[in-house]
Amino acid sequence: MNYLFSIVLIVLLLGIAGLYLYTLFIAKRVELGLPPEGSFITVMGNRIHYIEQGSGPDSILLIHGLSGVAQNFGYGVISELAKTHRVIAIDRPGSGYSIRPARSSASLAVQADVVAGVIDALHLGKPLLVGHSLGGAVSLATALRHPDKVSGLALVAPLTHMPSKVSAAFAAFSIRQPWLRALVGWTLAVPLSIRKREQVMDIVFGPEAVPADFPIRGGGLLGLRPSHFIAASSDMNALESVMPLMQMRYDDLHLPIGVLYGRHDRILDPQEQGQALADRLSIVELELIDGGHMLPITQPDTTIDFIRRQLQRQQAA
Repeated sequence: MNYLFSIVLIVLLLGIAGLYLYTLFIAKRVELGLPPEGSFITVMGNRIHYIEQGSGPDSILLIHGLSGVAQNFGYGVISELAKTHRVIAIDRPGSGYSIRPARSSASLAVQADVVAGVIDALHLGKPLLVGHSLGGAVSLATALRHPDKVSGLALVAPLTHMPSKVSAAFAAFSIRQPWLRALVGWTLAVPLSIRKREQVMDIVFGPEAVPADFPIRGGGLLGLRPSHFIAASSDMNALESVMPLMQMRYDDLHLPIGVLYGRHDRILDPQEQGQALADRLSIVELELIDGGHMLPITQPDTTIDFIRRQLQRQQAA
């Protein structure tokens, strides 16, 4: 019996070691093929990677969603807006090439404070915050905690309320124990992500098609790293500690807010998220279009036009 147990244990350890080495190999290949495109600053102990283009008296700060990266805005959103404005797209703490300290919280409150720190460090004045998906929740949290640092919000498929259910595409991020999250991140997460890529991407992008160049141009391959999985899981599990309290404070918002949603979004419910915020606040202008969740990638021109309209509202206000 002891002999059999030893054999099973050895096989298990060899399997874990093999998965670890495979994950490490994939992560290193991704980082060699997709090095950082921007610059770095340190805010509250977080090493934040950001991409900056353009110049002008008014600035725009782009914040990506859950398991996203700054390059999600790389399908023309950054370059077109940079023709008339100073545009900064950040990797949120732990995402992309930004590094979140091991003991740092992933809560929306802390992420909002980091965004405020980025605004100060880069001397952005009072930028328009453009938040996609979870980046929308971070933008709302920033406006609530630091109203003097934000001039307006342009939210694209934003998370505004605790969702009634978690999308199947993000089910793997539901691990609550940090040690188990790290173990899965360094063993199973990457090979399973590769195996189930088409199934997950169909949910995330559907009913629209995934661009063939998304792995490179959109930074999709950067998700094939254990640090990215761990950060996304931490982000999702930290929502319940802040989101309900944040929802109670929405009446404190007094700045122009625009919301753009795809009617066929498979990640978040446009009624539960977009319409609910518009019903709550008269300052919210909701626009519904035909499309899915990844509008900055699948419909960049529509997204750019939406952002420009919010800039006009901001200037009028």
